Amino acid sequence: MEDMLHAQGVAPLCGVDEAGRGPLAGPVVAAAVIFPPDSELRLLVRDSKSLSPGRRLSLYTRLVSSPGVAWSVAVKDARFIDEVNILNATLAAMKEAVMGLPTSPACVLVDGNVKPDVACTCHAVVRGDTTEPSVMAASIIAKVTRDRIMEDMDALYPGYGFSRHKGYPTAEHRAAIVRLGPCAIHRRSFRGVS
Repeated sequence: MEDMLHAQGVAPLCGVDEAGRGPLAGPVVAAAVIFPPDSELRLLVRDSKSLSPGRRLSLYTRLVSSPGVAWSVAVKDARFIDEVNILNATLAAMKEAVMGLPTSPACVLVDGNVKPDVACTCHAVVRGDTTEPSVMAASIIAKVTRDRIMEDMDALYPGYGFSRHKGYPTAEHRAAIVRLGPCAIHRRSFRGVS
């Protein structure tokens, strides 16, 4: 879809994705990315989940330091997730990420089947993080940003293993919740936490 829209002269075109919908702890993070149409990085990016941590970090560094790439992130914490639910928190983060871009996009491509309420044309693309370069780039930025947050949380809340599982519902994490109880960054509205 991204190539087709570029061919039709739609610009700037923005990709949006999130990281952290499924964990029991920590924030949901959304990223928005606008590539220049001729950017070589469009050919290098992949879905963040398919990349090794080292390759993901290398691409993240290139994306955020490239002068032609516009990007923005938004973070919604566990308390906000508990107040509005994970879907609404995700959509709010996506909208905020788009609004945080230095350039207003003409069109937004978002991974998934639900669209945030943005002030331009928006297309939901199921599995867009595997087909659309700007969405792939957003998935990388969102994932690395969230992983870093969870590594910082590991130091603040020792014993849960956040730096290893990033808040996802692993056996280790579930056992830590039983042993220690939930901490301040746990999503109280999620089954398995309270």
